[in-house]
Amino acid sequence: MPNDIRSIISGRAAPAFVQVAALCLQQGKSGLEVLLVKTLRTGGWVIPKGWPMPGKTLSEAAAIEAWEEAGATGKIESNPIGSFSYTKIRSSGFPVQCRAQVFLMKRAETTKDYPEADKRTRQWTRLDTAATMVRDPELADLLTGLENAPPKGC
Repeated sequence: MPNDIRSIISGRAAPAFVQVAALCLQQGKSGLEVLLVKTLRTGGWVIPKGWPMPGKTLSEAAAIEAWEEAGATGKIESNPIGSFSYTKIRSSGFPVQCRAQVFLMKRAETTKDYPEADKRTRQWTRLDTAATMVRDPELADLLTGLENAPPKGC
């Protein structure tokens, strides 16, 4: 029985699915900037994210998502700096709860040609501005926290 149906019948929340996300940072002219991409389904702004990959660590999978969705490369940290929850609408139309583990990519660089270049819009933006652009409150809080206490070596 799908988790969504089980949670409705039992009255309990279904466990969250794990996803991975890359928070790509660079020093811009006006300060520290984060790379945002638009989602394919709703067009909302998020950081590159996706599903874990067999044979890859979570941080490696996050780096692959950053490349595929945004053309970003750089050194990704092996431990997550935080996480955020959100509801994902599957292709079946059913909503599932996801919890994305966020991995920091410092001094990220982007290239013009990457796998989803023709599907996604990307934008470097200041952390404080990015926090107002994303829809997920926990992601906004994470961005605000980085604005207030920037990581070293960016």
